[in-house]
Amino acid sequence: MEFERLYAPSLKELFVRQLQGMILSGELPMGEKLPSERELCEQMRVSRAVVNGGVTELARQGFLEVRPRQGTYVADYRRNGNMDTLMAIMHYNGGVLAREEIRSILEVRQGLEHMTVSRAIACASDEEIRGLEPCLTALEDPRCTPAQAAETAFAFHHGMTLIGGNHILPLIYSSFKVPCIALWIRFCRRYGVDALSYNICRLYGCLLARDKQAASAWIDQYMEEAISGSQQIYTDSQ
Repeated sequence: MEFERLYAPSLKELFVRQLQGMILSGELPMGEKLPSERELCEQMRVSRAVVNGGVTELARQGFLEVRPRQGTYVADYRRNGNMDTLMAIMHYNGGVLAREEIRSILEVRQGLEHMTVSRAIACASDEEIRGLEPCLTALEDPRCTPAQAAETAFAFHHGMTLIGGNHILPLIYSSFKVPCIALWIRFCRRYGVDALSYNICRLYGCLLARDKQAASAWIDQYMEEAISGSQQIYTDSQ
């Protein structure tokens, strides 16, 4: 059994978390003007440095917009957000994602996987494809934990982007690592590491056979199972 390291969050982190929660829950709606920094300091009983640093961080994450001489407003994070915004959403409410958020992440991943596999089949050598086999071996190890399996699954998919010959696709996939890992861990805890191993082994077989049609069909099948089929990864309450 593994235990996570404990640490005490700083006042700035607590400030950021509170405002993230208020924005994501709708308590602070988009377009709402925040009180001045002085008022926030008084209400939350923190220093000006904490408020200023927290507002700067939230603006960087796409949650707030600081307008010179006008004030600070709640931004449309769907329009102005980035990967930091996505990670805040991933951790909101103890990591319990809403159904539509999970669906959206899986749909984006589905599109990336189609592009990745297509490039790998068209451009990679047999030797490069076989270079992905250690990932399969690691997944088949009975000692493999959900966290290890998720990291290995990412290594396999990222490895496919590297052998596909597109220089940008690996960077895009890397930027999507954290949410992919989080959802793979959830999948393994619910359905077992063997289920993830099976999905990847079958996809690997399609790569070896250079069967693009079969690979595309298999991607659609296991992704649809996760999105709306028998292997959904939404929480029981959703």
